[in-house]
Amino acid sequence: MSAVRFSVETVPLDRRRAAWLERLAQLGLQASGASGTIAVSPSSSGALLADLAGEAQALESVAHGPGAPVLLLLVGRGRARLTAGRTALELADGDLVALEMSTAWQMHWRTDFRAVLLRLQRGPLAARLGRVPVRLPVVLGRTVAAAAARPLLRTLAADIENLGQADLAAGEIALTELVASALLGEANAPDGGLTQVQAAHFRRVSAAIDSQLTNADLGLTDIARQEGMSARYLQRLFEGRGENFSDHVRQLRLQRCKVDLLDPNHARESVAAIGQRWGFRDQAHFSRAFSTAFRMTPTEMRRAAVPVDDGYSQRGRPTTHQPVPPAKTPPAGPQEATRPAPEPWPGDRHHLPATADTVHWGYVSRTLPPVLRVEPGATVTIETLTQHSGDDWDRMVAGDAGAESVFGWTSEGKNIDRRGAGPMNASVFGRGAGEGFGVHICTGPIYVRGAEPGDVIEVEIIDIRPRPSGNPLHTGKAFASNASAWWGYQYGDLLDRAKRETVTIFEIDLERPQEARPLYSYVWQPQADPFGVVHKTMDYPGVPVDHTLVEHRAVLEGIAIPARLHFGFVALAPRESELVDSIPPSYFGGNIDNWRAGKGSRIYLPVSVEGGLLSMGDGHFALSDGEINGTGLECSLTGDIRIRLHKAGAADAAACVTGLKAPLIETPDSWVIQSFSHLNYLRDLGRNAQAEVYQKSTVDLALRNAFRQTRRFLMDVYGLNEDEALTIMSLAVDFGVTQVADGNFGVHAVIDKAIFRGRSMR
Repeated sequence: MSAVRFSVETVPLDRRRAAWLERLAQLGLQASGASGTIAVSPSSSGALLADLAGEAQALESVAHGPGAPVLLLLVGRGRARLTAGRTALELADGDLVALEMSTAWQMHWRTDFRAVLLRLQRGPLAARLGRVPVRLPVVLGRTVAAAAARPLLRTLAADIENLGQADLAAGEIALTELVASALLGEANAPDGGLTQVQAAHFRRVSAAIDSQLTNADLGLTDIARQEGMSARYLQRLFEGRGENFSDHVRQLRLQRCKVDLLDPNHARESVAAIGQRWGFRDQAHFSRAFSTAFRMTPTEMRRAAVPVDDGYSQRGRPTTHQPVPPAKTPPAGPQEATRPAPEPWPGDRHHLPATADTVHWGYVSRTLPPVLRVEPGATVTIETLTQHSGDDWDRMVAGDAGAESVFGWTSEGKNIDRRGAGPMNASVFGRGAGEGFGVHICTGPIYVRGAEPGDVIEVEIIDIRPRPSGNPLHTGKAFASNASAWWGYQYGDLLDRAKRETVTIFEIDLERPQEARPLYSYVWQPQADPFGVVHKTMDYPGVPVDHTLVEHRAVLEGIAIPARLHFGFVALAPRESELVDSIPPSYFGGNIDNWRAGKGSRIYLPVSVEGGLLSMGDGHFALSDGEINGTGLECSLTGDIRIRLHKAGAADAAACVTGLKAPLIETPDSWVIQSFSHLNYLRDLGRNAQAEVYQKSTVDLALRNAFRQTRRFLMDVYGLNEDEALTIMSLAVDFGVTQVADGNFGVHAVIDKAIFRGRSMR
């Protein structure tokens, strides 16, 4: 039986804690919190595999007495302190720990976390251990068996929702052998001349070092001070084991680097970045130390492990990597200290233009300094630019000072880094610094005074209008682009099987802005950007198209597209990562692409960082459900918005925002429950979530989450019981596919408010 991931956020508020404890009880655990997701897969022998993620909380065992299972726990992400009697261990990313389920212990997670748990039956493990005394809990350290167990656990957890009984049984047998071998290795590990007390001290010191390996400045005195020991005593501990502090730390770091180099999930990360993450500042020193330890260079080890990329496994990744001299890109981007200081708290009306100083391209970040600070209730006129303006530079950029400042790109450099969620090393993908995989030009962020984690920010769309062309030749007109792109649903299913990308340019008469009419279309031909890099596909945003290379043709004669003006991208900053790709939407909003979020609507988003940090962009003149060819009618838009703040726990808090954990759209006539394949992919998919979300999203998962979110909404907001909610969902709620173009697929549910005209909200 395959596992189904359960999310507490989909359960009515008054049932969340009970539901969370019920799921954890399967593993013999209980918790202090009531938030997170879990997927559990049982084996026929009684073993249980679980993939668990959540916010900071305490987990503890429910003691089962003699003969209880042994729990194996792998920390995917997070920091925790494990206490069992007099034993205390600090746990960090990558730590593998074996725990007794027959005795009491507590694990205090201080941060958001993700962990893989495997509950093993004691019998087979005890038979393998024989009479060798093993004391648990223990962190399985540098043994070969422990090193082999970690990737196997990760692999099983990564596919837990499709894991068959045979696969789990085979994994259970293999892991029992590996864990037994690792435990025997720990039991027989030489401690030199250390006494029992000194050996315990050393294990504590080793755990502290493991949790801080990313700190390049880590020193012996730091650990001594942290653990309440003298530096001299700490030196004697290492001497008793026949090693020194520096060698010990270096070997641990090299092991972590090796694991990442062999992990396909890190194939897109440069060797230098991996070394720097684990504390090696000097690339040459890292390479020498690695070669000495493993008898091959880091690059040679990676070549043996990294799979070939087909160029289309993820949006925005090219088929060839052509290096560009880093000097061609200015050293500082808008996400750095060059951004102007935000204005102080002024009145309640603001204008935020779109310029190189007020936008960020391709990412959101909790570290971005705000370009505007507002009081709750303020109105803002916010300008946005479409990333597709380069499709027709003459009509959509030329003569527009704001657009020219953002799109400025010559052979000497760019005015603004693009795809800022990516590596700053220009040689990684060959397109210049800040080349991640996002595409959207985002205006902001806007800091909302008083917004704190747990609150909800409401963005009311008062009005939206197309941005006029700045070119005097096109006065009174606005323009938009639609691209049948390589990331669209259609790309591998064309009738003639000839893969192509077709761009269609539309004109909007500003005296009749209710419709857009097609001007012409062209098939994308390889385009050389100002750096000389040739783009065979639309793999990088804002490349100015050379129209001497493409053939214009008449298209869609007699057709007019009705206006559905909306901002496809409305986001607060997520807390889970410093730089987040703008393409996949999530709990924080982002690239939602739901046309119902237009004039007169309100978008409610949960706050996860101080000030919220609101950004908007990805203007669409029109869009249909599904966004089937990969884009909408992409258009630069200006909007008037009002920003409100709903404080958590307020006595007058509306039922619709209480406990909100996902985007909610309200129109004058309906509620729109917006859901995705993964409600919080950054939390639930682990350290490589921004890559895995593209591979692990399905419409089925999105529909299941939309169903659960809608059931929760009807029960929490209108006080229905579950059976009543199910009836309403099947008779008066329309479920639709929002988009299949944005990595994290979207499904929405539209609830007509009229059906509740005889019933009040709670």
